[in-house]
Parts: sequence; structure tokens; C-alpha cells
Amino acid sequence: MISLADTPYYHITSRCVRRAFLCGVDHYSGKNYEHRRQWVVDRIRLLSSLFAIDVCAYAVMNNHYHLVLKICPEQIEEISDNDVMNRWCALFKGPLLIQRYRDGEDLKSFERTTVSDIVNVWRSKLSSISWFMRCLNQPIAHQANREDNCTGKFWESRFTSQALKSEEALLSCMAYVDLNPVRAGIADTPETSSHTSIRERLQPEFVLQQAVDDQTECGDLLDFKSILKPLLHFENRLVNEPQPGILFDFEEYLALVDWTGRNIRSDKRGHINSALPPILDRLQITFDQWRINTTQFEVIHPRRFNRQAPQLDTG
Repeated sequence: MISLADTPYYHITSRCVRRAFLCGVDHYSGKNYEHRRQWVVDRIRLLSSLFAIDVCAYAVMNNHYHLVLKICPEQIEEISDNDVMNRWCALFKGPLLIQRYRDGEDLKSFERTTVSDIVNVWRSKLSSISWFMRCLNQPIAHQANREDNCTGKFWESRFTSQALKSEEALLSCMAYVDLNPVRAGIADTPETSSHTSIRERLQPEFVLQQAVDDQTECGDLLDFKSILKPLLHFENRLVNEPQPGILFDFEEYLALVDWTGRNIRSDKRGHINSALPPILDRLQITFDQWRINTTQFEVIHPRRFNRQAPQLDTG
């Protein structure tokens, strides 16, 4: 279902059950659940710092969210077994044997072998989109149900996964995600679109300690010791960054998103702006093709994969 040989980039979506506005203002009950959108953002950012998965773009809407993720298995291959345990045990307690090892107890040789085997399994899970999504959606559902004093499903049973196999697909998907609030009419411009990656890139407001404290208070984070991982950078922003970033110029991407946002408004549809961003010329994408890509992304790139998040496994 996920093929790194084809592409490390994937577009992920997840929706609330019955597409109810359980992360916004519920027009049926009149309740305001807007604060839950920040829960999702906090969880996305913390999980990215624990997993070998980078976040290219995100948008948290009233009844669903979008993610553009890059799987980076080399990040988890380079760290020590102790670091793997620290990351996993920020989310799960782990078996008693691991707890004894982390407490510094002397273990027998066969117990140390078992510890190594467990760590190898965790190392694989920490580069898995399925486990990333399980660790994202399930705690949010628990937290919402506790708040509402109810039980039952919060998310639909599956999340969708689309492979982004070309530069064109990645670029158009990121613009599609960053412009979601503008298209939905809940924001006038990308920079005023709350709970989106483009807003975070332009006006960083994420407070790590507050996010950790909130998740710990809710019982969904045990012991976060990792450094906050930034959103995946554009290549021109951090030229000395050891990990390869998004192969576009950030300023050109901003111009492209702004230009696209103006052209997809109902009173601007079909209007060709003379300031066509040069990035499209280099990728040999015509205006009409780009407009279709960013306004009908999920139609022309159908969701081929429906992934069921793994069941609870505290091991």
C-alpha cells in the first residue's frame, strides 16, 4: 500500500463520523468545538517529532483534515536503540521488560536479546504512516469523548492515502491543502487561515511546552523528550539542512498559492493572471492544467488506498 520505491510523499485525509462538524461549530447542536482543531495540530507536530515522518503541509478543517507527509526511514535508522525506546515510550508504557531495562536493571543475555527484538519492531513502526495515523486519531477521539461524556466513533473507520508520484502532484496537492480554508469560505487569505501549515510557515505560533502539557494532562502523552521537528523545509530556506527538503523555492511557492487562491474564487475563475509564477514554466505545467489540478485534486487523483488504522497495541 505504501511503496517508498515509488515515492516517499503521501496525501492523507481523515473525516469525522457522518462528516459532522465535531472540530468546529456544530450548527445542529450549536456547540463550539473549534478548540479541537488545535488538538489535532498539536498532535500532528508532536508525532512528527517522534516518527520518521516529515509534515509538508496540513489543514485542519471543521469536519476533516488533510496532511501531506514524507516518509523518511533514514531518520529512524540513524538513531540509537535508547532513542527509539524514548520515542516509543512517549506514547506507550511498553512491556515490563523494557521498563526494567530503562530503569537500569541488570538483564540476562536472553532478556537483552528480547529487548533488541522489541526495539527493532518499534523502529519499523516509527516510520509507518499507519502507526502515525493510529497515534493521531485514537487519542483525539478519546479526548473528545471524555469532553462530551460519551462513547462511540469520532472518526470514520478509515483514513485515505494517496501516493504523490511526481513534482506536479506534490506541488498541486500542497497548494490544494493550504488553500482548503479559502475554498471553504472560512478564511479570506492563506496567511489568515488558522490551523494550516502555510499560516505556521508565515507566522509561527506553535508552543511546544503548551502542546506537551495539554497532551500529558489528557493522559495521551507519557514522557516527551524529543526536540520539536519543524515542518519540512523548502530547499532554499535551509541550504545546510542535512535532510533533503521540498524541491521548490519557498517564495515562489507562496506566490503560486496566492495567485492560485485568487484564480479559484468564483468571481475570478478562468481569469489568467499576467504574473504567472515561473515555477510552472520550469515544470512545464500550463495554466489550465494547474487550475484543474488545484481545484479538483481529489477528483483527478482518486483515493486508491483506504487504510484501516492498526488496533491498540501497547507493546
